[in-house]
Amino acid sequence: MTQKVSSCVSGQEELTSGPGPIVRFFNNPFLTSFIRTLESIRLTFISGFFLAVSFAIWILKWNSFVDPAWVTIFISGVPLVFLALKRLFLQKAISSALLIVMAMFAAIYIGEIFAAGEVVFIMAIGAILEEKTLEKSRSGLRDLVLMAPQKAWVVDNDGDGDSRQVPVDTVEPGTILRVYPGEMVAVDGVVVQGTSSINQANVTGESLPVDKAPGDKVFSGTQNLNGSLDFRASKRGKDSTLQRLIALTEQAASSKAPLERVVDKWASWLVPIALFIAILVYIFTGELVRGVTILVVFCPCALVLATPVSIVAAIGKASKKGILIKSGAALEALGKAKTMCLDKTGTLTLGKPKLAETVIFQFTDSGSTYSAKDVLSMAAQAEILSEHPLGKALIEAAEDEKLELKKPSSFKYTPGKGVEAKIQGGQDVLCGNLKFLKEMGVTLKASQQNSLDKILENGLSPILCAIDGQLSAIFGFSDTLKEDAHQTLDKLQKLCSLYLLTGDEEKAAVALFGQNSALESIHWSLNPVDKASYLSALKEKGVITAMAGDGVNDAPALKTADVGIAIGAMGSDLAINAADMVLMGQDIMVLPFLKKLAVDTLGTIKFNIALSMVINFLAIILSALGVLTPVSGALVHNIGSTLIILNGARLYTKKIDY
Repeated sequence: MTQKVSSCVSGQEELTSGPGPIVRFFNNPFLTSFIRTLESIRLTFISGFFLAVSFAIWILKWNSFVDPAWVTIFISGVPLVFLALKRLFLQKAISSALLIVMAMFAAIYIGEIFAAGEVVFIMAIGAILEEKTLEKSRSGLRDLVLMAPQKAWVVDNDGDGDSRQVPVDTVEPGTILRVYPGEMVAVDGVVVQGTSSINQANVTGESLPVDKAPGDKVFSGTQNLNGSLDFRASKRGKDSTLQRLIALTEQAASSKAPLERVVDKWASWLVPIALFIAILVYIFTGELVRGVTILVVFCPCALVLATPVSIVAAIGKASKKGILIKSGAALEALGKAKTMCLDKTGTLTLGKPKLAETVIFQFTDSGSTYSAKDVLSMAAQAEILSEHPLGKALIEAAEDEKLELKKPSSFKYTPGKGVEAKIQGGQDVLCGNLKFLKEMGVTLKASQQNSLDKILENGLSPILCAIDGQLSAIFGFSDTLKEDAHQTLDKLQKLCSLYLLTGDEEKAAVALFGQNSALESIHWSLNPVDKASYLSALKEKGVITAMAGDGVNDAPALKTADVGIAIGAMGSDLAINAADMVLMGQDIMVLPFLKKLAVDTLGTIKFNIALSMVINFLAIILSALGVLTPVSGALVHNIGSTLIILNGARLYTKKIDY
C-alpha cells in the first residue's frame, strides 16, 4: 500500500513503495490512518486549545504538574516527525520538515515546552490553511468532476424503443443514447434524432447555448436545455472529453513547474546551512536559546509554498474560462514567452469560406438574359452534390437568397478541378478552377481574365461558372474573420511580439491582415512542417516561443513551440495531446487573458520567493541578536508563510486586466 502525507512544508508528498521493512513500516495502514487522524481539523483545534491553556498558565503564573502544551506537541508534532523521517529514510532527502522537528526537540531540550508546541501547532495550522487554499483553487476541477454523469440512458432499437439507464463506464462506441431536457450529456457522440440547445459553458466557456440537430456533435459534461436528443456514442465513457479534462487537470495541479523544482533544491540546502548558522550563533553567544530560535525561523516553508499555491490557483482560474492548462511548466513558459506565433485558418478566422464577390458576365441564350440570381441558382444546383468547401459556401449563399435548389439530373466531380452537371432546367453547368474550364473548352475574353486577376489580387479564392459552354460568372470566396480577431491581436501585441504563420498564398494572407500593425510580420505558403521549422529556428536563437493554432494541422508546430495553445479543440484528441494548453471554445479573446494570467502568475511566484527570503533573512538576524525568542520567532516565520499562501491563492479571484 502507498500513502500520501502532506504538510505546509511539502505541497504534495511523493509516493513510495517497496518490500523492505522500513517501507512497510511507513506504509502501514494503521499508522498512516492514525497520522491522518492527528492531522484532522478537529484534533488540530484540540491541540490549539491545550496550547492556549499552556499560555494562560504561563501568563497567570499558575503551577501545573504537566504543561498542557505536551498534548499539542503530541497531536501536531507526531505527524511532522513521521513526515521528516519518511522523507529521510525512504527518499534519502533532508527536508525542511526535518528542520522543524529539530527546532521542536531543541525547544524541548531547553525547557521551552510552550515554544515547541507553538512551532508544530502553527505548522499544523499552515498545513490546514494550505489544503483549504488548494481546495478552493481546485474548485474548477471539482466542478468538472461533479458534472460527470454516472448513468446514461441507452435507447433500444436504434432510437425507436424505450430507454434504460446503465453505468457510463459500460457505454461502448456506436451505442444509441438519449439525453433528456435538463440532463448532462453522458459521453461524446453525434446526434441522430431530435433538436435542442446545449449549454457548453462548463467545458468551452461559451456564454450562449448552441443549437444541435442530427449530424452535430455533442460532448460529455454539457447540459441539454430543452428537447430530447438521441445520439450515437463516438467514444467510451472513460475516454470522453470531460473525463480527459478531469485527468489532465488533476495531472496539471500536481505537476511541478521549473521554478518549483529549483526552490525544492534550495530548501534541501537550507537545512544544513540553518544547522551550521545555529551552531555558530551558539558558539559565539553562548546562548542556546538563540541557536534554537535560528532553527525555528530558518525553515523554508514559505519558500517551498511560493510556487505550487500560485500555479494551482492560476490553473483553477483558467478552467473557469474553458481553458485546460496541462502543467505548471507550460504556464511558466507562457509567462516568459516574448514571442507568439499564430495560425490563421481556424484560429483567427472561422476556417469557413464565404462568398465575398460575384462578377456576372451577361450573355443571351434563346433570347433570355440570365440575372445574377439565375446564375447563382444554377451554379449552386450544380454544386449541390459536391463536398468541396467552396461548393458548400456557394450553396449557402444561394440559400441565404432563398433560391430554390434542385438536385442535378447528372453530376460528375473531378477532384482538384471542379464539377460538371446537367441541372433540372436542362442547362449544362461547369463550376471549377480556370484550368478545369479550359480543359472543358471554355475560353476567357480579355475583360473576363482581368476580372479574374482582380479577384485573385484581392486574396479571394475563385470558382468559375460556365453555362452551356460560356463563362457566366466568377465567384470570389474569402475566409471569415472571427469577430474579435483584430481586437485580440491589439491586446496581445501589448504583451508579446506576434507573427502570423499561414498556409495561404501571400495575397490571401495580406488581404486579411496586411493592415494590422499589431503583427510583426506575416509568413505565408507554410505547410505544417514549415511552421514547425520556423519555430525551431526561433528557439535556436534563444527565443521562448508560444504557438496558437487549431490543433489539427498545426500539431507539429504546437509540439515544437515552448508552449503550444490549441484553440477550439473540444472533442479533438489530436489537439488535446499535441498542445500544452487547450482552449475548448472558439473565443480567441481568452488568448490575451491567458497570456496576462501567465505573466501575473510568474510575477506572483517571484514576489513570493523574494518576500519569503527577505522574511527569513531578517528573522535570522533578529534571532542572532536575541531580539526574537523561539516563541516569537515561530510566530513571525509562520505569519510570513500565511502571507505567501494568501498572496498565491489571490490569483484565483484576482481580476485579470488585459
